[in-house]
Amino acid sequence: MPPFERVAHVHRPGSVFARLLAAFGVFIALIVGAVVLVVNLVQLALNAGRALDKPYLIVGISLLLLVGIVAAATHVGRRNFKTIAAPLAELLSAAEAVTDGDLSVRVPETDSRHFSGVVDTFNTMVASLERSDQQRRNLTADVAHELRTPLQIIQGNLEGVLDGVYEPTAEHIETTLEATHQLARLVEDLRTLSLAESGQLALEFEPVDVGELLLDTQTSFSGLTESVGVTLRIAAPEEPLIIHGDPGRLDQVIANLVVNAVRHTPRGGAVSIEAAPFPDGVEIRVCDTGAGIAPEDLPFIFDRFWRGDRARTHHEGAGSGLGLAITRQLVRLHSGTIDVASIPGAGTTFTVHLPELPAANSVRQFYNEA
Repeated sequence: MPPFERVAHVHRPGSVFARLLAAFGVFIALIVGAVVLVVNLVQLALNAGRALDKPYLIVGISLLLLVGIVAAATHVGRRNFKTIAAPLAELLSAAEAVTDGDLSVRVPETDSRHFSGVVDTFNTMVASLERSDQQRRNLTADVAHELRTPLQIIQGNLEGVLDGVYEPTAEHIETTLEATHQLARLVEDLRTLSLAESGQLALEFEPVDVGELLLDTQTSFSGLTESVGVTLRIAAPEEPLIIHGDPGRLDQVIANLVVNAVRHTPRGGAVSIEAAPFPDGVEIRVCDTGAGIAPEDLPFIFDRFWRGDRARTHHEGAGSGLGLAITRQLVRLHSGTIDVASIPGAGTTFTVHLPELPAANSVRQFYNEA
């Protein structure tokens, strides 16, 4: 089914041209008819004996004036055709192409004061639709790719057990169970991201001590970082840093950033988390000594399913590719901002700024601004 099926039908450019040409033709025909009528009236006046001293001079001047009027009308008609009819026809042609699903179409820029703004707006709209459509296609392909691996593991293990190839040992059962957990995490991440982007994710705001969040993170990830040989450093503020937010979602923000940092930090490296007061809020920084991010990749790291190294698999430590996308949405829902700075070969730093008190109806506000 072609996209934008509900768009109203657009008349074809050929019919529009025909109508415009007919309108201009009728206009010129009326002027010519008026000239002929005036000449006949002058001749009738002369024949009736009501002519002035120089009747032929009057007739000549009248004809010249009328011819000038016709020439001026023709010039205006041609100019209108160039500045109105042609851009309008191109717009209608492009609109019809969009209706048929061609989102690569663009209307050439025009000098017409009537259509220049309309053309720019139309091209911007179609470019946005094209990006959205491409993101939709990419999302479908990425979801299918992410689902394929755990489904293959589950299917292969179950078929192997049924065919007698595998014994129903605890090892095979645990592998299958881990694959189901992976699927569950992916589905939950997709659900969270979808709700956050649509402004429907329910948040429960309350006073939150950011220092306690950092200490909880240290407790939760000390075992993981120790097992992979990465040092985890926490710089919690001595004085309480209180903000209003959803503690569970803020914990998820920090956890996603720490997981991402540990994943990209080699053995012997370090990940540090620190919080400090910021004007009207707090600043949280998560730094690592990993490989860093290439400058050309920085604009895309918050996109869904983005991973710098596409060759990595889940078994090699790569996640679903939704963690940073979810993190950005959760920070925005708290009326905050998140930035990233990275030096290839030296490490990456994510900086989160959170206000003390999120804007009223921050979920609805974010949805309207998006």
